[in-house]
Amino acid sequence: MTDQKKYSRRDMLKMSANVMGMAGMMAVLPGLGLRAAAAGEEITVGFIYTGPRDDFGWNQAHAVAARRIAELPGVRLIEQENVPETNAVANVMESMIRLDGAKVLFPTSFGYWPFIQRLAPRFDDVLFVHAGGLWKDGDAPNTIGYRGFMEEGHYCAGIAAGRMTETNRIAFIGSLPLYFIFNNCNGFTLGARSVNPDVTCRVIITGDWNDPVREAEAVNSLVDQGVDVIVANTDSPQVCIETAERRGIYSCGYHTDQSSLAPNGFLTGAEWNWARGADFVEAWRGDGDYPNLYRGGFARDMVSLSPFGANVPEDVREEVLAARQGFVDDTLPLYAGPLRDNEGNTILEEGEVVSNTDHEFKVGVDWLVEGAIGRTGLGDS
Repeated sequence: MTDQKKYSRRDMLKMSANVMGMAGMMAVLPGLGLRAAAAGEEITVGFIYTGPRDDFGWNQAHAVAARRIAELPGVRLIEQENVPETNAVANVMESMIRLDGAKVLFPTSFGYWPFIQRLAPRFDDVLFVHAGGLWKDGDAPNTIGYRGFMEEGHYCAGIAAGRMTETNRIAFIGSLPLYFIFNNCNGFTLGARSVNPDVTCRVIITGDWNDPVREAEAVNSLVDQGVDVIVANTDSPQVCIETAERRGIYSCGYHTDQSSLAPNGFLTGAEWNWARGADFVEAWRGDGDYPNLYRGGFARDMVSLSPFGANVPEDVREEVLAARQGFVDDTLPLYAGPLRDNEGNTILEEGEVVSNTDHEFKVGVDWLVEGAIGRTGLGDS
């Protein structure tokens, strides 16, 4: 991410309405830490969720971050669960601002973004932080989009899957045919095959963010086909992991820590670190610089790994952690040639390497890597 002109809350409050179309407002924040000048200033922070906070998935990952941000001195936290991606979220945001005095809002669902952009120009003394990484030139300058490169965490989990499988059949259950789902699936497959080239990964796209019945059916069908490790990229992997545990196979997590759901079969998982939003809270109340767009993986502490399950051997743990360090040091590229997709098409030639921060490449991923058995459309192969 290229550093450009820096903006702060004071700059924002000085802007007139015609500045809302200005471009390039992007800056890298300093490390997480409390600004001395801001330590005594109280601030109300609001979190809005599309589902329950304890869903063992997307919403819980944000709720974990909310708890950590609430531990900052002078922060008062308010929350609202089960808010649909409709005008309802605009009403909730405005209520938090007018009635509760919120100065930073975290509307956490992907579909909230249009409503944020509609509301933000009316409340230029409020910072709106969205977990989508969607900000672009022309969007309101008091809005932020941030997102982690979760394919890195899935690569690490894939290493555990590749080492622990006994059938050489693992599986990826995805929600919708979207580029980040494909990147996560590719990361999981590539990680597994980096330590066990004989592994194949069955792929099922359910067609919905949340369909517990379909997800349970998918796990059962995969187990019947000999799969013995699964990962689920759904709003909440809870049903998939609990079904896998009942069927006696291994599982990897996504979004937040699901290790308690599968004491026997849980390996590790890819988790969001939305608590990096604490940087934005401190910058806003301390009149510091903030970014409009912030993306990254392990190197920027935007993603993390779940605790290892009790049955993961020490040597496997070491391999997983070594891969994590490779992403931190930028010595381990996710996509490197020679690389083919699962239809035999050449993606990268020998010697070609895609930077782990090349978001434009990743957005264009509409294919699955060699070793993945399935399609990029709905259903399985």
